Amino acid sequence: MVVLAASIVSKNGKVLVSRQFVDMSRIRIEGLLAAFPKLIGSGKQHTYVETENVRYVYQPIEAMYLLLVTNKQSNILEDLDTLRLLSKLVSEYTMSLDEEGICQTAFELIFAFDEVISLGHKENVTVAQVKQYCEMESHEEKLHKLVLQNKIDETKRRMKEEASKIDQMKIEKNRGNKGGFMSSMGSGRIESSFNDMSISSGGGGGFGSGSGFGLTSDVDSFSSKPKGRQPSSATAPPKGLGMKLGKTQRANQFLESLKAEGEMIVEDVQPSKSTQYTSAAQKLTDPVTLTAEEKLNVTLKRDGGMSHFDVQGHLSLQILNQEDGLIQVQIETGGNPGVIFKTHPNVNKELFANENILGLRDPSRPFPACQTGDAGVGLLKWRMQSVDESMVPLTINCWPSESGNETYVSIEYEASSMFDLRNVVIAVPLPALREAPNVRQIDGEWKYDARNSILEWSILLIDNSNRSGSMEFVVPSGDSSAFFPITVQFSATSTYSELKVANILPLKGGAPPKFSQRTQLITENYQVV
Repeated sequence: MVVLAASIVSKNGKVLVSRQFVDMSRIRIEGLLAAFPKLIGSGKQHTYVETENVRYVYQPIEAMYLLLVTNKQSNILEDLDTLRLLSKLVSEYTMSLDEEGICQTAFELIFAFDEVISLGHKENVTVAQVKQYCEMESHEEKLHKLVLQNKIDETKRRMKEEASKIDQMKIEKNRGNKGGFMSSMGSGRIESSFNDMSISSGGGGGFGSGSGFGLTSDVDSFSSKPKGRQPSSATAPPKGLGMKLGKTQRANQFLESLKAEGEMIVEDVQPSKSTQYTSAAQKLTDPVTLTAEEKLNVTLKRDGGMSHFDVQGHLSLQILNQEDGLIQVQIETGGNPGVIFKTHPNVNKELFANENILGLRDPSRPFPACQTGDAGVGLLKWRMQSVDESMVPLTINCWPSESGNETYVSIEYEASSMFDLRNVVIAVPLPALREAPNVRQIDGEWKYDARNSILEWSILLIDNSNRSGSMEFVVPSGDSSAFFPITVQFSATSTYSELKVANILPLKGGAPPKFSQRTQLITENYQVV
């Protein structure tokens, strides 16, 4: 048995793919393939046709023929078996059985034909073995990817070092300025978001020199905040005394290289004068700040249902002046029976259990004042676990469906009325793509991260006007499991515990210090698997 060539030709004689297994000239193979359509009679049921020198063994595939050209001494039964195997490989490697689909996968088909036929003789292989041989891993490719990843990691490391040097320079300059309010940001960058607009203002001899204590000008709930006249010391900053933020040329090169790799870079933002005034006024009029924060961990199933639900929260106290530390905090917990509270070891547990008041065991000891960069003093922790699906604030349904050589993906969300969700980002992993997906319909905005092959669906705010929404996009055909796990991020200004600060009780007598409260719910690990 000697197979001279394996080819795919159209019914009008156009050669799409041809692989020769013996030494022959191009003119001869082109002549043999050009003569084939003329030898096939209409209405005949044969799968072969012979001439004086060769035999054609063929099989129709849609509007084409899969063809083996053999000598007349070959075993036709073995030729038919080889033809059936090649037919399976064509269906396996080609998205669509037409001329365009065959031409797009021409090289893959040639490699597969080479695994089946060697020097004109059939190898004893199966379709699965051929796929395994053709997809064999390359050590050189692994080495190349490893070297590339090392370069990326080194660029990130150098970028972080440069950013750290820049921040250190800003801190040193802040310390060198005497008096007045600086028009620079302590940390060199802010991330403006709906739920957390923490602005830190540097000042020589103030509390914000450096990247430290961030007083909030949130849209969150401020409760029991006494009104008062701002002290005259909160004057406008003199012009021309602020430190100008900027990046060195070398730092710019690192950032540009990371942008080229698909990294998201948070640019420095210069605060406006109104923001500086607000922050400065808060620094002097809000000596006490309490922050109630909950972190949400949820795992949802792609077919419906919930496998994990966990909420962990904490209440922290931030005091600017040590003389305001002799206080107790009276709170309201909202009465949620699923929430389990646990006080700090130094907090009087009996006082909290009986009167919902948080105070130190030793009333004569003040709460410590916060230094620059401190997150505050932890007073209370709580946790809530549930199997009730109605407690989930946001459910995601993903429906991939294949049609031809494309996959149509429809994703919809449904939000509970318990919370108004802000800065919602739904990250959907995609199979490796040559170009961005075709987004046909979306409620919100989308962005494609080509480096990580992730489609990010962003909704700025989900409230009563848009408790549900959907997105539809199209990608090349692939495995439906490639679109999971879906990761979700969002925040809210209310919590499951409904904890609120009712009042600040001074222990040394006199008027209670002014205070502000900040409440937020954020996601820590929220996935659909």
